[in-house]
Amino acid sequence: MDPYSPEGELINIHTAFHAGAHQQVLDFDTSSFSSSNALPVRVLKARSQIALGQGQAVSSELASEKTPDLVAVKLLADLEQGKDVTSAARKLTEQHGQENLTVQIIGGIILERVGETDEALALLSKHQGSLDAVALIIQIHLQQNRTDLAAKEAQRARKWAQDSLLVNIAESWVGMREGGEKYQSAFYVFEELAQTSQSQSPHSLVAQAVSELHLGRLPEAEAALQQAIEIDPKSADTIANLIVLNTLLGKKEETAQLKQQLESTNSEHRAVKDWAEKKSDFQKAAAKYTPKFEVAA
Repeated sequence: MDPYSPEGELINIHTAFHAGAHQQVLDFDTSSFSSSNALPVRVLKARSQIALGQGQAVSSELASEKTPDLVAVKLLADLEQGKDVTSAARKLTEQHGQENLTVQIIGGIILERVGETDEALALLSKHQGSLDAVALIIQIHLQQNRTDLAAKEAQRARKWAQDSLLVNIAESWVGMREGGEKYQSAFYVFEELAQTSQSQSPHSLVAQAVSELHLGRLPEAEAALQQAIEIDPKSADTIANLIVLNTLLGKKEETAQLKQQLESTNSEHRAVKDWAEKKSDFQKAAAKYTPKFEVAA
């Protein structure tokens, strides 16, 4: 049985994790949980530490662990520190990827991040009714710009997962790509996460704000983003979306300042890289043309 199922005692901490409320995950009181959930709890809390930039501490703490789940988490922590863990991840997935869900999920994350997308999908497809694996598969398909495949995956999951929040979130990711009336449906899901104390985080507030932007509700999007930046002034995703908002509002000075802030906060952020690539492409295209000027006699 999936420990994160709606019937399981981990459902609330699991929801907080997927909402990006990682500090809430670390602060979650799990003293009353059954011993059978001790390992899943440890995995969730360690992954939250990694998300909060505490990968070095996680790596040190798990250095002597032999449990496949924790070995997988350590590899993820090492990857976040720039270490090459591809070979070790492949070895771990070959040994334990057939049955171990944590190895499937974290192994899939690692393989995707190092560019081995097909391997990641093959590994994740071995899951037996795991919404976490389904959510990752959907994310990968969206990164591939295969919204059709992501939508089919979400539809299949809906048939057996019913009203699970994670299915709602995954469908909302797809809906944000499909557009139209799907923006409003996605907004309702993201708003619920963003306005609930247990799951509120910069991550969930940004998701709400992005749906507001697509719906043309700029003041509401600004309010959500300001709330997110107050929680974490260094959230790169929040800053990136504030840049989008201020661009739409025509605030050139604020936009320029935010771009500098984003570059100093996270120079490797996907928005920074995307802008640099587009600027380079424009310069290459412009170089192919020689402007001609008429000189008045």
